[in-house]
Amino acid sequence: MAISRRIRGRAPSGDYWPGFVDAMSSLLLVLIFLLTIFMLTQFFLSQLVSSKDSALENLKNQIAELVNQLALAKQEKADLQTTIATLQASLADANAEKEKLGAEAGAAGQVAILQSDLTKQKQISDAALAQVELLNQQISALRRQLAALEEALDASEKRDKESQAQIADLGRRLNAALAQKVQELSKYRSEFFGRLRAILGNRPDIQIVGDRFVIQSEVLFDSGSAELNPSGIGQLQKVADAVKEISAEIPNDISWVIRIDGHTDANPIHTAQFPSNWYLSTARAIAVVNFMVKAGVAPNHLVAAGFGEFQPINTGTTPDAFKQNRRIEFKLTER
Repeated sequence: MAISRRIRGRAPSGDYWPGFVDAMSSLLLVLIFLLTIFMLTQFFLSQLVSSKDSALENLKNQIAELVNQLALAKQEKADLQTTIATLQASLADANAEKEKLGAEAGAAGQVAILQSDLTKQKQISDAALAQVELLNQQISALRRQLAALEEALDASEKRDKESQAQIADLGRRLNAALAQKVQELSKYRSEFFGRLRAILGNRPDIQIVGDRFVIQSEVLFDSGSAELNPSGIGQLQKVADAVKEISAEIPNDISWVIRIDGHTDANPIHTAQFPSNWYLSTARAIAVVNFMVKAGVAPNHLVAAGFGEFQPINTGTTPDAFKQNRRIEFKLTER
């Protein structure tokens, strides 16, 4: 009677569920928004870094080309200087020849030709020097542009590191919050198992294994059937009452479900209704869920799953091992 009065006293707690759904929706929207901002930031940063890398590569190519042109200009200058020296030597020889030959007209004509060639070579040399000066100015301008790009790239990398640090901090806080919720849920799981043990009593076919409450299938179902027998209905009603009691105490900000798992032994089944043990184990889990819903448990806190014979708790092949593996498990877990 005390339990019933407690249930009736807490019946209005279902009115908080829409607020919980709104809060969870808002949290999901915030997380999606943050992830979207992060993805957009990463995208624009990658685009910016890519464009800067491309511009930097182009500048490096231009600098390399200008350096090559400068080297060629220097080589041409050296060649011109060599030619000038050769012409000067030739001019000196011609002057000597002129003085030697005196009034010979041929020597005077040769000197004039050499002087004209020397004048042309000087003009070429001056033009090459002007080109070298222009190339030096262009290289200086490119170096200033390169320095500006490197500075912008450093600033972008700094902002990216700050963003990564903020995202890592957010992840740590979310993990801490989730760990706290899991810890709180573990407390209610222990209380839930304690109440089930007190309600159902110490029976060999009902036990706690790890974080699961296990009921042998024979307690609830006849062999090869997925319909609850009268004895099983009475036991499940007690389980449903315990679930309703504990659900009224779990805070609304904890997302939880009762997962009901159906398991069979390794003996194969092949009927029109159950072609395999997958079908039988799943049908039994669904039958338990349907009963719990009819008994007043909120359906959004229930999950049905069938495992067939593939998750045995006893790997033996004896009748007792098979009996242990034919079971229904209740697990209070996070959603």
